[in-house]
Amino acid sequence: MTFTLATWNINSVRLREALVCKLMTEDAPDVLCLQECKSPVDKIPFAAFEALGYRFMVARGQKGYNGVAILSKMPITEVAAGDYAGLGHARHIAGQLENGVTIHNFYVPAGGDVPDRSVNEKFGQKLDFLTHMRDDFHAAKPAKAILVGDLNIAPREDDVWNHKSLLKIVSHTPIEVEHLAQAQDAGGWVDITRQDIPEGRLYSWWSYRSPDWDAADKGRRLDHIWATPDIAGAAHGSRVLRAARGWEQPSDHAPVFATFDL
Repeated sequence: MTFTLATWNINSVRLREALVCKLMTEDAPDVLCLQECKSPVDKIPFAAFEALGYRFMVARGQKGYNGVAILSKMPITEVAAGDYAGLGHARHIAGQLENGVTIHNFYVPAGGDVPDRSVNEKFGQKLDFLTHMRDDFHAAKPAKAILVGDLNIAPREDDVWNHKSLLKIVSHTPIEVEHLAQAQDAGGWVDITRQDIPEGRLYSWWSYRSPDWDAADKGRRLDHIWATPDIAGAAHGSRVLRAARGWEQPSDHAPVFATFDL
């Protein structure tokens, strides 16, 4: 069985319904994982997606912020929805495909602007969220699983436009990178995007604040696709759909894709 999966922080699924439909029509991943849906589940425009062949959805929603959803052409059954760090936020959903693959869709907190939990509660929440992920993966080692989402951390030096300039900027600080690495190591997760694209600068997010995001290219790779070692070798075809950042009224994130032969 071959299937293609995409992950995308859509920054309001209702506001950008047309962009989701565009992606579904033009690129047609078999499974599409969305973050920052900013919608209760019953307000997600599922009928429009269903009409394009995405007949299955598992999701957790909130009014106005957070929210995660997995839309699939193939049957998928909800298996988990964690409340990480006890925040009460809709930031995780997991579903299982009929081939036994479990897909975890995460939206890790951004962490605010100051990388110091003593003065910035949001940064502490981000670190606690990652610690909870780590502890979960230690307690129950994942197998035949894929983890995707906006993890809000660019871990490698070539995952940001300027490593030295961003070392004190939230999303690339050493403490965040360390916490993410601990969560990754606890689950034995393989970074599929970098397995397929091992060298060179690679971004999935460009700030709205940049007057010309494309020319300036001050990006960060915040969106990730990981897999457990038992299926990581079956992955290929990773790419970032950079062009989507230039669509009309875009999200500040671009979709990330990977294909699996299982």
